[in-house]
Amino acid sequence: MIKSLPPIEKEIMRRWCWRIQGRGRPPKERLIRMGLGGFIFAPLNDSGVPVQRPPIHLRPDEFEALRLVYLEGKTQEEAARLMRISRGTLWRALDSGRRKLVQALVERRPIIVGP
Repeated sequence: MIKSLPPIEKEIMRRWCWRIQGRGRPPKERLIRMGLGGFIFAPLNDSGVPVQRPPIHLRPDEFEALRLVYLEGKTQEEAARLMRISRGTLWRALDSGRRKLVQALVERRPIIVGP
C-alpha cells in the first residue's frame, strides 16, 4: 500500500526534467527541494589557483538523490517517494552521482551542479 505524501510547500519544491529530443518515452519530472540555480566546486592547485580541467556535470536529480540518502539519512524508498520517482530510478541517479563525484575527486576536476 502506498502512503500518501505530506503536503509540500510550493516555495521549496521545484520540478526538474531534462529535455531529450527524439524517439522514446519522455522523461518523468522529478521534485527537487534545493533551488535549481547552478553552482561550481573547483579544486585548487598547490598555489591556491583553481584547477583548469574539464568539469564534471552533476544533474539536479543526482544531487537531490545524494542529499536525501546520504545527508538526510533517508532510505531509498523514502527518498524516491519524496522525489516522486521509482526506487529503481533513484538508484540509477545515486549510482551515476556517486561515480561522477568519485571521478571528480580522483581526477581533481571541477564539479558543476545545475540544469
